[in-house]
Amino acid sequence: MSRAILVLNGPNLNMLGQREPEIYGRTSLEDIRGLTEARAKTHGLSADFRQSNDEGELVSLIQAARTTAAGVIINAAAYTHTSVAILDALLACELPVIEVHLSNIFKREEFRHHSFVSRAATGVICGFGAQGYELAVDAMAQLLSKAKA
Repeated sequence: MSRAILVLNGPNLNMLGQREPEIYGRTSLEDIRGLTEARAKTHGLSADFRQSNDEGELVSLIQAARTTAAGVIINAAAYTHTSVAILDALLACELPVIEVHLSNIFKREEFRHHSFVSRAATGVICGFGAQGYELAVDAMAQLLSKAKA
């Protein structure tokens, strides 16, 4: 089995550090990549860290993960609240899924309170900023170690 975790990031996350820092913080996506990859390494895992503004590309990456990854960490961003296609891909990949959000989506606009992704997720981490990705890697490592046992 692969020891790689697919870490997917949805639309506008490439603008982190510049876009609405009062909500999303000043940490760039590249900084989060570094934190995530370093944390994965401490667990003997690798992180295949990707970002796309395109829903179809995210679906294709999830489908490919079925044979290339041990689990999926996903911050689907705005697609969290709209994409049945991403939900269906996550369900079909049959891997553990952890949903991550930088902000606490439940303290924000009402439309952000609904997540299609959550239906496929083992767990959800939100409101911890960039640290949420590290927490997600820790949780994924624990899920994968339990699956091996």
